[in-house]
Amino acid sequence: MITFEIGKKDFLLNGKPFKIISGAVHYFRIVPEYWHRTLYNLKAMGCNTVETYVPWNLHQPQPEEFCFGKRADLAKFLQTAQDLGLYVILRPTPYICAEWEFGGLPAWLLNDPTVHIRQNDPIFLGYVERYFAKLLPIVAPFQFTQSGNILMMQIENEYGSFGNDKNYLRAIRDLMRANGITVPLFTSDGAWQNALEAGALIEDDILPTGNFGSRSNQNLDELQRYFDNHQKSYPLMCMEFWDGWFNRWKEPVITRDAQDLADCTDELLKRASINFYMFQGGTNFGFMNGCSARLDTDLPQVTSYDYDAPMREWGEPSEKYYLLQKVISQYPDASPIQDPILPKITQYPPLAVANEVSLFSTLDKISQPIESPCTQTMEQLGHYYGYMLYRANPTAYSDEIKLRIFQGRDRIQVFNDQQKVATQYQHEIGNDIMLQTPNGQFQLDLLVENMGRVNYGGKMLAPTQRKGIAAGAVLDLHFHTGWQHYALDFERLAEIDFNGEKDSRVPSFYQFHLQIDGGPQDTFIDTSKLGKGVIFVNGENLGRYWHEGPTCFLYLPAPLLKQGQNEIIVFETEGIRLTELTFSDKPIYKKLETKNL
Repeated sequence: MITFEIGKKDFLLNGKPFKIISGAVHYFRIVPEYWHRTLYNLKAMGCNTVETYVPWNLHQPQPEEFCFGKRADLAKFLQTAQDLGLYVILRPTPYICAEWEFGGLPAWLLNDPTVHIRQNDPIFLGYVERYFAKLLPIVAPFQFTQSGNILMMQIENEYGSFGNDKNYLRAIRDLMRANGITVPLFTSDGAWQNALEAGALIEDDILPTGNFGSRSNQNLDELQRYFDNHQKSYPLMCMEFWDGWFNRWKEPVITRDAQDLADCTDELLKRASINFYMFQGGTNFGFMNGCSARLDTDLPQVTSYDYDAPMREWGEPSEKYYLLQKVISQYPDASPIQDPILPKITQYPPLAVANEVSLFSTLDKISQPIESPCTQTMEQLGHYYGYMLYRANPTAYSDEIKLRIFQGRDRIQVFNDQQKVATQYQHEIGNDIMLQTPNGQFQLDLLVENMGRVNYGGKMLAPTQRKGIAAGAVLDLHFHTGWQHYALDFERLAEIDFNGEKDSRVPSFYQFHLQIDGGPQDTFIDTSKLGKGVIFVNGENLGRYWHEGPTCFLYLPAPLLKQGQNEIIVFETEGIRLTELTFSDKPIYKKLETKNL
């Protein structure tokens, strides 16, 4: 049986000093068939531990629904790590940040106006308690105290950058203990005094760790100063050593010099334990990308979570990987350095479009209308991600009428009798839109896209995290009454009627067939000539694409393909007619200036 303790200066494994050399791998961003390869490559780089977050919204997508299968099969991931001889740092906190939708919090919480997230609020803690009662019994058998491989777990994530409610932190700790968690616990915060004082529980002998990506000695000095100020002795650890960064739409790709990373890592390892954030970033499949908060226009993040990490999104080692091998190999607790397993990537031949149909022609196949006098938000209708179409049939008494939409999020396309009139995005929503309306009734359609909820900071509490149209739409000077709400249900793609009317000027579905005679291989779908939308392969949502870049591809892992005929459906919203779909054997980026971290 393993013994693991947090000593005064070192972590102690079986009573001996132990340097944790860890890398972050998010099981929910990598297809399960590649978990073994990813974890093998992590160990081959020299790491002895893997760290992962646990996203609440993945495991409890609806208040009455819990999910622990496929990419949510946490037990399988932990077992894979154990089979490879890797220790685990688990971060099963209600909030994870992670550039993940709403920081991992389930969007259905937004339907309860009485809840105060991440606070010592009985209502919020009641939701957490119910979640933990399902989650923690699954992971408890993997604790080292039960002959497993989990060394320690996190109470809360960067709480010092959000609040200073120590009773809330204690409540989370107590819920973990009540559900069978016996391993040491820790907190992680930015390595400056205000954040540590607000977010740590050093007074309760909970290990504080720091998050940073450069100036290793300076940040470790700050963490040590915090220990000294409280007359405590703990081993130093950087829980998130940022080896790259994430990317947002319409911004340059952010990179970090490989040698600089290696030098900073060497500086850190001389004094502390480390967790590389990320080892392999993976993919924001579906609609689970996060969003960076800004004063006016929030900035949604791209589908690729490549992070410029040592192991790329598609499983290929970068220059960083090999430089870090050399640094890590100097330390006796490192795992044996090995050659990594490399991915097999191919470029499939172009596909001609097989079928197409406009959204309006097949709307009734993928959605049933919900009628209401006033517009309802996505959350109110239990449709938390993706798209919602709002339809009304007003009567105009003039040749032109002014439309204004209030409290709409995030991006709205306006159609007058199925003719596109305008697109508004965040800060533009509420501006006047003039509709040409000869006297009589007309059909008004508002297609709203939720582009991702904020994952960090105080704006998580803002009303803007409720998506769809909250207040309503004003025609002339009055709010219009009488709406139909169509939640686009992409679980019903098989019901799309491709015999319906084609109209490439409006949002449309395009169907392609990919015939694979041998074994499927990884590939990239080239989205550089597409507009904006999402792509589904055999029913699996690969994520969003947008011609604005910087990424102009969607990574398609081989396990989502099959031998024989594969169905690919593109939902294109920008009025660009697709005649073919092309592939690549490498990622494609829009030519924006690269920005160094």
